[in-house]
Amino acid sequence: MTALKNPDFLVRETDAEYREKAKTHLTSHQLADFRRCPLLFWQKVQGLAPDEDRPAYILGRAAHMLILEGRERFDAEYAVGGPINARTGKPYGANTQTYAEWAAAQGKPVLTDEQFALIVNMATGVRSHRLALDLLSDGVAEGAVRAEYCGVPCQSRIDWFHPLHGIVDLKTCDDLTWFEADARRFQYAHQMAFYRAVLRIAAGGAFPVHFIAVEKKPPFRCGVWQVSEQTLAACQRENEAAVERLKQCKASDSWPTGYEEVRFFDYV
Repeated sequence: MTALKNPDFLVRETDAEYREKAKTHLTSHQLADFRRCPLLFWQKVQGLAPDEDRPAYILGRAAHMLILEGRERFDAEYAVGGPINARTGKPYGANTQTYAEWAAAQGKPVLTDEQFALIVNMATGVRSHRLALDLLSDGVAEGAVRAEYCGVPCQSRIDWFHPLHGIVDLKTCDDLTWFEADARRFQYAHQMAFYRAVLRIAAGGAFPVHFIAVEKKPPFRCGVWQVSEQTLAACQRENEAAVERLKQCKASDSWPTGYEEVRFFDYV
């Protein structure tokens, strides 16, 4: 495995800059959409099926920033709290007009005190795990990497890159007991195989891949997994096959759902 102390192939840029480049560079999420349904991929590219920005996603991004980039960076990007009702001495509810007006005036995403307490507990869970702390002891947060992969311009944004331990991806979950099942369901290994393949071209070497997963509820357990080489290799083959199908769909301007033919259904 390669170890690099100064990874100049990683680029620090804003979310807006990364999203803008996603218009010309394939991402792991776009490829996941294509593997699931080519028509869905095409509709999202055309702006016909925009991604939904759920409250859980906003909370997840805030947790990533606090855990990986620290309190100073978090405070620059997020506001916490809300206006206080002078009559009661208590904060206005998040569903009130007064709160909405205050939040709009902040000019950045707002978290309630309860939401902030939640992500602080998650950050404490990560810091309390010896192996997770070691993975995050050195490295670069949220670095973007770009390269031509399978003849297609591609990009990835890596949660954390450690010069020795490689790619570290932070996941939040409801229950750590079921993290491995969730990882299979959401095809996290395919995402990491894509990241590593693009990184390998840009950096000129292969790197290990680790997950750090932390619960979003008490006791905020944290766990660390290293993704096996066999799993990464298998997922890389499936990714590369999908990229070839994607190129064929673009060439023919044909975007199937994947369910055009009769399927055989049998419980036995």
